[in-house]
Amino acid sequence: TRPLTIDELRLPPAVHELASRTKGLVLITGSTSQGKTTTMSAMIDHINATCRKHIITIEDPIEYVHENKAGVVRQREIGRDTKSFYSGLRAALRQDPDVIAIGEMRDYETIKIALAAAETGVLVLSTLHVISIDKVIERLLSYAPATDETQLRYLLAESLQGAIHQELLPTVDDQRRVASEILMVTSAAKNIIRRKGGFFLRSVIETGKKHGMVTMIESVNELLDKKVISEGVAKSVLVNYE
Repeated sequence: TRPLTIDELRLPPAVHELASRTKGLVLITGSTSQGKTTTMSAMIDHINATCRKHIITIEDPIEYVHENKAGVVRQREIGRDTKSFYSGLRAALRQDPDVIAIGEMRDYETIKIALAAAETGVLVLSTLHVISIDKVIERLLSYAPATDETQLRYLLAESLQGAIHQELLPTVDDQRRVASEILMVTSAAKNIIRRKGGFFLRSVIETGKKHGMVTMIESVNELLDKKVISEGVAKSVLVNYE
């Protein structure tokens, strides 16, 4: 019934910073059931509580209900309030929003209009199903026709502010804690998005600590050092990142 806060989820400080951006695209990535929607709701709640902004969400289904705080939140559900993410997003742009949250990027039309909105001064939050952060570019490009690939790369390079990749891990006391990998888009990341494969983003994250970036290895090892997760859980996650 109530969105959890960024602090309650114990997410890195960079998540606060990304939620405070005034425009651009912020992606929350991960495989199914890794808490992406919960993190997005926490970011919406942070904006709603701290800024006088007009926030529109397009969800399928609505999982957390937001009450107006400093801002105004309008929530739309696919199938009930709007036909699709694309039609809901197009209608939302006519209502002078400051922030648009899209439950999921599922087709090229939605991606294209979301990037256009992000470029024109709206903060767009969305989730994307990928197994690691360096697959983000390829996943978005897979929706586009080959003739549009260059244009999409340039739009993405200009609009993307950052990505939060999540793994939801079982703790030693039968709870759940999120391990996060954070990409903040720097000029080096922009060049990679425009010209190269996403696996080059891995080196940007590894060398970007001063920008607030965190690798999954650091995040998991921190939970292991604090004895929050077991060694077996840590190994099962890290095998995909080493």
